[in-house]
Amino acid sequence: MSRQGEATLSPLAALGRVSLGVVNEMGAMLIFLFHAFRLIFSSLGQFAKTVRQIYFIGVKSVIVIALIGLFTGMVMGMQLYFALSMFGADGFLGSGVALSMVRELAPVLTAIMVTGRAGSAMTAEIGVMRISEQIDALETMDINPMGYLVSPKLAASIVSMPLLTAFFNLIAIFGGWLTGVLLLGANAGVYWNRVQSSLDWDDVSGGFVKSLVFAVLVCTVCCFEGYFTHTRKGGVGPEGVSQSTTRAVVTSCVLILISDYVLTSLLW
Repeated sequence: MSRQGEATLSPLAALGRVSLGVVNEMGAMLIFLFHAFRLIFSSLGQFAKTVRQIYFIGVKSVIVIALIGLFTGMVMGMQLYFALSMFGADGFLGSGVALSMVRELAPVLTAIMVTGRAGSAMTAEIGVMRISEQIDALETMDINPMGYLVSPKLAASIVSMPLLTAFFNLIAIFGGWLTGVLLLGANAGVYWNRVQSSLDWDDVSGGFVKSLVFAVLVCTVCCFEGYFTHTRKGGVGPEGVSQSTTRAVVTSCVLILISDYVLTSLLW
């Protein structure tokens, strides 16, 4: 083939290499997830480890989730009140706040905040253990590193994320009431009546389905990046851990938004 032909095909070849790399990475993460999920039920000792991880992932994220939920609800209540009042429909403020939170914002923002607070910590913890050969030491002692490090985090994420999402919903709807009713003068009875009448079980269950999917995505990506830090280019020392942590957070956030679109298309 001539040099001109090779130059013409080089962009396509580069695109093919990138595509194959992405497919290979997704396949490896899927196998990683299957192994981790299977080991959740490997022994009774997993329960105590899972409880500790629930405290780290769930309980220690409550304050952050409360702050983000409160101010998100307050901003949403203010913006919707101004928009609806232009058409004389400010009575629907409660419906707008409740539906936007339960269906979309609460699961997505909760997952992103958990990624930034707990997901990055999971990647760094496992990455440091990998480059310091502690994971190799576990294998030498006949302790399965996946069952010891990853499975409890996966189980804790599955338990914690829906609870944090529900808490976010409550705080955000209260924040919408603060701005819409107390500050801007909307009718309190109408607000709460619209919140109650506009939500049904499909909305609530759809939000919980999203939170479960996001929990699996975040934990799998973050643990995978930490576990295989040593296989990355330049994955040695603190620089390798920092690169893995950055990659885990960015990939998790992108996958959260992509899966949110897919799930919204399927559920509603």
